[in-house]
Amino acid sequence: MDIFEKLNVDNTALGSYYKIAHGYFTFPKLEGEIGPRMKFRGKDMLVWSLNNYLGLANHPEVRKADADAAAKYGMAYPMGARMMSGQTEYHEQLERELADFVGREDSYLLNYGYQGMVSIIDNLVDRKDVIVYDSEAHACILDGMRLHIGKRFVYAHNDMESLEKQLNHAQKVVETTGGGILVITEGVYGMTADLGDLRGIVALKKKFNFRLLIDDAHGMGTMGPDGSGTDAHFGVRDQVDLYFGTFAKSMAGIGGFIAGPKEVVNYLRYNMRSQIYAKSLPMPMVLGALKRLELVRTQPELRENLWKIVNALQDGFRSEGFDLGQTKSPVTPVYIKGGVNEATNIIVDVREHFNIFCSGVTYPVIPKGQLLLRIIPTAVHSMEDVEYTLDSFKKIKKKLFDGDYAKMDVANKAML
Repeated sequence: MDIFEKLNVDNTALGSYYKIAHGYFTFPKLEGEIGPRMKFRGKDMLVWSLNNYLGLANHPEVRKADADAAAKYGMAYPMGARMMSGQTEYHEQLERELADFVGREDSYLLNYGYQGMVSIIDNLVDRKDVIVYDSEAHACILDGMRLHIGKRFVYAHNDMESLEKQLNHAQKVVETTGGGILVITEGVYGMTADLGDLRGIVALKKKFNFRLLIDDAHGMGTMGPDGSGTDAHFGVRDQVDLYFGTFAKSMAGIGGFIAGPKEVVNYLRYNMRSQIYAKSLPMPMVLGALKRLELVRTQPELRENLWKIVNALQDGFRSEGFDLGQTKSPVTPVYIKGGVNEATNIIVDVREHFNIFCSGVTYPVIPKGQLLLRIIPTAVHSMEDVEYTLDSFKKIKKKLFDGDYAKMDVANKAML
């Protein structure tokens, strides 16, 4: 068989819809300056779909730092992998400042968050070890575990009884293999928006011997008294063994890092193949990340304004009877009941008639009969944006209850 014969996008879960969805529901193009107002298909939109939590993407100091670094160094410097010829004092400085910010001994800079997590897991465990992970774990965690040739057990999302049960299974395995146990959770779950039960997890360390790794991509910059993470928010930093963060969310950049005990981070530094055999992160991205981190640390008003918008938006939605699930983070999931046809028409109506752009999620990501409109507030949104959105969603809710979306035939026409 020719391997290309099976590579037909029509036969894949998402790809089967690409002929009608591409460019609208999938791979949409938002154009213009990054912020609350952008263009979609030539129309001005109020945008609630960017993980630009602190509004740093277009902060004047960030833009200047990016531009100055690009002008001085270009995108090629430093050439080569860091271990061979791509190391600079600024890469080391960024690692020191990241470690200090999240309260760890050391950190290791990663070219990409997704790739980094995959490689971290691959390096931390071997065939004798067992991974225990939350059922809502991000795809990067799942892909990292696919490289693990030992045992792994999944526990029900944030269910500590389930976690204890799986830890019992894991304990029996390592008693035979002589290995160890790694528990993986997220600090903030980016889709459901609830927080990992870090207090519940670390409490189980009294009964079981395991190490804890958290993916805090959505928590760094937004959670904790100083924005340094969800473990700081819960006051359990000393019990979280490894902290993983990315620059793609609050820091509005590219890259990530892993932080923890010096000896463990140094082991990863010398063994993570995804970094050893990859070109060093270009200087504009490193210097840009240093500037972003400086602003996260020195301008708490950015985080304060973010939470002002978050609280106003979420309180407004709840007062109107909308279901926001268990969110305790800036991510604001609005759950609406309805079939696929209604879900499609709601998304189109939101964009075409209310000029609001937010991401829509349906089955199989969430249960059948539901639509999740995922709204991401930022520090650069305004109270006027909040008021307009709440007023629009009140009208959308009425149209849903009146059965308008079940009768509409607007989706395909809007996408043509």
